[in-house]
Amino acid sequence: MKREQGLVILSILALVALEMMVGGSQAAVGMPPESAPLIRHFYKVHNTCANVEPFVRHQVQLIWANDKTVAPKLIKLLYADCMVNGCDASILLDGPNTEKASPKARGLAAFVLIDKIKQVLEARCPGAVSCADILNIAARDAVYLSGGPSYPVFLGRRDGLESNAAWVDFPSPSMSWESSLAYFESKGLDLQDMVTLLGAHMMGRVRCSNILDRLYNFNNTGKPDPSMEASTLTYLRAECPQKVRLGQPNPLINLNPNNPSHSFTNSYYSRVLENKSVLGVDQQLIYGEDTHDLSDEYAAGLLDFKLGFAFSMSRMGGLKVLTGTKGQIRLNCRMVNK
Repeated sequence: MKREQGLVILSILALVALEMMVGGSQAAVGMPPESAPLIRHFYKVHNTCANVEPFVRHQVQLIWANDKTVAPKLIKLLYADCMVNGCDASILLDGPNTEKASPKARGLAAFVLIDKIKQVLEARCPGAVSCADILNIAARDAVYLSGGPSYPVFLGRRDGLESNAAWVDFPSPSMSWESSLAYFESKGLDLQDMVTLLGAHMMGRVRCSNILDRLYNFNNTGKPDPSMEASTLTYLRAECPQKVRLGQPNPLINLNPNNPSHSFTNSYYSRVLENKSVLGVDQQLIYGEDTHDLSDEYAAGLLDFKLGFAFSMSRMGGLKVLTGTKGQIRLNCRMVNK
């Protein structure tokens, strides 16, 4: 399945940091309408923090040198922010009833890295750079360090003033692709964005508790998911016992057993086509004609996947952004300014 004519061209243009003039203001190509106020080099244009991107990149490099899981952690954190209430850094706020405190947000990480980057930027550019922009830049840089595309991050987001656990509505890892698509469309994204962004499961880890139903009680049958390839089922059952002993932690396993180094790869899609996906929502991609075709396209061409991933990450980063006088520039990403 191809997005409407011109998608590939637009993706390439995004990779070379093309800027267009839309209605008299610069905007990212193909971005959601609400992202129109975002521009390239926002802090340089406004002379508030010209070197923000090198500052962020250096801090991400320091962490990535010792922890290759920082890329999937940052991608997941950005997804958790943008897909809940828009890209306003609300996921970073501490508190008893915040998004971060929601059981559905359990397992999110990289908060300390964002804190460190914010401290560095406050020392160099006080009160200038939003936590929402920091998160978007950091995720892009971690993707690039892992072998993925470097794409332009359009900037100018401001931080939200509230966070509510009730807003967190992440879909089940076992849901159908139709339900998953409805979720993505409700956020302002489309089918290609869904298939492309699910490709982030090329790296990272998941708790065994999220896949036990597929391994032991698929659809309450008392049997494993019949679509799962036999050797994959054997491997996952060995890693994820049906029950753990009292006090034993919930095991963590790689989302992509073919990629223990957490590098940017298109092997996720090959596993989808071979019925080797760890998550049910990933395996479901094989059942839709359009989702199957796009998975086949990405499995056959890493460059196509890189272009698509850059484009969809940029689109996700433009969802429901706050700009101008809305929101604020938090001085501490964990709390709103007094």
